[in-house]
Amino acid sequence: MTVKRQVAVFFVMFIAVYSDWTFAKNSHDNKSQEKHGLGIKAFQNELGPRPYYLINDMDKGPLKSRLKRCEDKLFYKTTRFSIGHRGAPMQFPEHTKESYEAAAKMGAGIIECDVTFTKDRELVCRHSQCDLHTTTNILAIPELAEKCSVPFTPANPLTGQKATAKCCTSDITLQEFKSLCGKMDASNPDASNVEEYLSATANWRTDLYSQCGTVLSHKESIALFKKLGTDMTPELKAPQVEMPFQGGYSQQEYAQQMINEYKEMGVHPRRVYPQSFNQQDVLYWIEHEGRFGKQAVYLDSRMYNDAEFEVSLEGMLSLKDKGINIIAPPMWALLTVNQSGDIIPSDYAKFAKQAGLKIITWTLERDGPLANGGGWYHQSVQSLINNDGDTYNVLHALAKKVGVMGVFSDWPATTTYYANCMGIK
Repeated sequence: MTVKRQVAVFFVMFIAVYSDWTFAKNSHDNKSQEKHGLGIKAFQNELGPRPYYLINDMDKGPLKSRLKRCEDKLFYKTTRFSIGHRGAPMQFPEHTKESYEAAAKMGAGIIECDVTFTKDRELVCRHSQCDLHTTTNILAIPELAEKCSVPFTPANPLTGQKATAKCCTSDITLQEFKSLCGKMDASNPDASNVEEYLSATANWRTDLYSQCGTVLSHKESIALFKKLGTDMTPELKAPQVEMPFQGGYSQQEYAQQMINEYKEMGVHPRRVYPQSFNQQDVLYWIEHEGRFGKQAVYLDSRMYNDAEFEVSLEGMLSLKDKGINIIAPPMWALLTVNQSGDIIPSDYAKFAKQAGLKIITWTLERDGPLANGGGWYHQSVQSLINNDGDTYNVLHALAKKVGVMGVFSDWPATTTYYANCMGIK
């Protein structure tokens, strides 16, 4: 038997033994998976070519060398460090079954359902209560399009008027919502008809997986995440209708309903990271649903929404004193560039850590190609961003210098690869 054949036989035997051991181990662990999550088996994850493309695009240096040494890994484990932002919306329609499954397949240990409500007060997964006109085909269904808050109006090149529409989940029932197809989030403001309005996907994204994305209710997302073995991070979206809705559905009832659905479906609080930009929602969960509130996430937008906001240690300590344990600002708020041209933690990041707050951040892989310095998410380090490979320089700074516990990404394979290479669970 040749050496090559011996190696091949050994490899086949190793895979067989490893698979049997993994199956036995997972069978033994099935009872605990419902409590702790992360039930996806390591050999099921597939990262595709993107992490390798990004690494090859990096400038030469120690980080590139270290990441390249991990290219021959056989298995990539699911990790909570890798958070599927709306699933995997770089290439899959956001908040669809297909997008969520893609995120899980790429090793995301936590996946996000943005939560809003329908006309009949059922919870569904959408990034905004009023984005159906850009994320679904509702305008192409006349009987539903006529129910939109603002019907489609084509652009008028003579007056300069742009095409407009506004369709909300609260305009339709859950049954009607379930008849929609999810699509890539985009619209054409210069459209003269509905077809043109809906056909506007950015050229660095794709419609290959956007034939008819399966939209989900919040409960359906929970069932799917349980099946996939991932943890869950629902975000309670700000209503775009007057509250109390229909005169009897308050913000507190809305916040409670979201938590109730996890309890009804037997999900352990340890597997749920409820989020909100509304600090009052977070404080409500801390007071009324302590087991879920313990790891509720305060999505912090003060640095760009509050002109009077000044970051301080006292401010971070105040959040901690209120019972908030996890804070989540955008990536750029955590990073800055020093005089030596290095990416370093911002004052915001340092004060948050000093106050004992854990940090999650958003959103990697959302700015598109980075050759021109990136976009909104990279604004504080723009001077150092000139190629797609810089994605890993930013991620490395967030992980090792800031010490974030997780990163939302529009393409979780990128963060999963990094976490596995660096030994981050």
